Amino acid sequence: MVDAVVIGAGHNGLVAANMLADAGWDVAVLEAQPEPGGAVRSDRGVHPDYVSDVCSAFYPLGVASPAMRALDLQRYGVRWRHAPAVLAHPLPDGRCAVLERDRDATAANLDALGAGDGAAWLRLCGLWDEIGEEVLRALFTPFPPVRAALPLAAAMRRAGGLRVARSLLAPARTLGEQEFAGPGGRLLLAGSALHTDLFPESTAGALFGWLLAMIGQRYGWPVPEGGAGELTAALVRRLESRGGRVHCDTPVTSVVVRNGRALGVRTASGEPVRAARAVLADVSAPALYGGLVGWSDLPASLRADMRRFGWDQATFKVDWALSGPIPWSSPGAGRAGTVHLSPGMDALTGHSAHLATGRVPAEPFALLGQMTVADPARSPAGTESVWAYTHVPHRVKADAGPDGITGTWDEREQAAMADRVEHMVERLAPGFRARIAGRRVIAPPAFQAHDANLVNGALNGGTSLIHQQLVFRPVPGLGRAETPVAGLYLASASAHPGGGVHGACGANAARAALAHAGPAGRLLTPALNALGRLLAP
Repeated sequence: MVDAVVIGAGHNGLVAANMLADAGWDVAVLEAQPEPGGAVRSDRGVHPDYVSDVCSAFYPLGVASPAMRALDLQRYGVRWRHAPAVLAHPLPDGRCAVLERDRDATAANLDALGAGDGAAWLRLCGLWDEIGEEVLRALFTPFPPVRAALPLAAAMRRAGGLRVARSLLAPARTLGEQEFAGPGGRLLLAGSALHTDLFPESTAGALFGWLLAMIGQRYGWPVPEGGAGELTAALVRRLESRGGRVHCDTPVTSVVVRNGRALGVRTASGEPVRAARAVLADVSAPALYGGLVGWSDLPASLRADMRRFGWDQATFKVDWALSGPIPWSSPGAGRAGTVHLSPGMDALTGHSAHLATGRVPAEPFALLGQMTVADPARSPAGTESVWAYTHVPHRVKADAGPDGITGTWDEREQAAMADRVEHMVERLAPGFRARIAGRRVIAPPAFQAHDANLVNGALNGGTSLIHQQLVFRPVPGLGRAETPVAGLYLASASAHPGGGVHGACGANAARAALAHAGPAGRLLTPALNALGRLLAP
């Protein structure tokens, strides 16, 4: 018997386990895979001399999130490394928008792309100075953000009130066109928004784009020295220093529920693990509801809601080991850790339209990571460890390109899609393909085999569109970690506030477990249940 069982050793599960251990709880983390980390892992699978991050790579939310900052992971081995520039978006004509570490340098770059755009960027930075930290506090706490609401409301009022809210709730394209004359600022905002499954025309896309770009301007988009796996290793070391344990190769097959309360879990070997206080599930909502917990222990309305659960887009990724740096035509791109690949705003919309209609984009928007630029430990001197990923439909209806990709993702289709991404890089960096010393392709089914939560490479635990955020995440209700089963908490990216390596989903679940186990829990549990029934009968 332990106080708490955490299902899954992804970063959210490990953050939750650390917080419970800090409170003196005896915690066991059960992980199905041979090693912890979920989507936060690295390996040498492309080339033995190169470190490659398997899924996530840059961690702006990791350094900005209050939950992650509170763990002080630098004491447990994390060393953050930054590229000289945060983000670049090279254009076909050789110009390049660059988000520099210094806001004035970013402004100067954007001014060269559009008269007055530097001043516009500094206005957005000023907005961050006024409300940014309050937005983060509100975003990364359970919804509604009761404690954070008043400071945020006061900051919003000082910054412009409803006018600011209207701007941030606009599509990224709208805000970009209102603020910037040239392409640079528009692309930095819209490209950042497209790190999720938002489109340039999606409501509230401006908020996502502004938030990620401003976090980059304030904190950078850093990487852990030595690979993504070093972030996971630090979380594990911290947990073990407090008596917690991580058990790998231990898949959980069910949550044991009696009289509406979670009592523990049962593993694939048939072994029951008793949880005296709580079970926290760092698994996707569809894997928990109707999976680990049977429908007989859940309200009928939840079953109907889960049929409407929306995943974010599937992911296709290529890792490369290069014999030398990427020979960008735009020198600014070579200084950035992350590079966005798209010829312009209309191409971003075209990419999104193809996804919306089930077609593999002919000219996909891709994110490219130059890992050795950010962290020289990733590959031998003078070489480069690189990846790029793009989104594809979960169910492919057609290929908007010339290769006849059907979504079977056999060897031919994987090679065709990888070549499509490489051609995009080659157009902006002639000679790129000649430097490829090794290549690995990760098609959508491989993400799910690597981590069952990443269904076809849906990296955000569910869509980021507004209809499945806040009180609607993962289903209509309170937007909290509590579930219909007492003592069971959803700790994955399927819970509010969603995807990204920020640990807030795990932190919120841990706080909820602690609150319900405390003296106030006798009042808190029925009150939240009643409110949930009121909002989503």
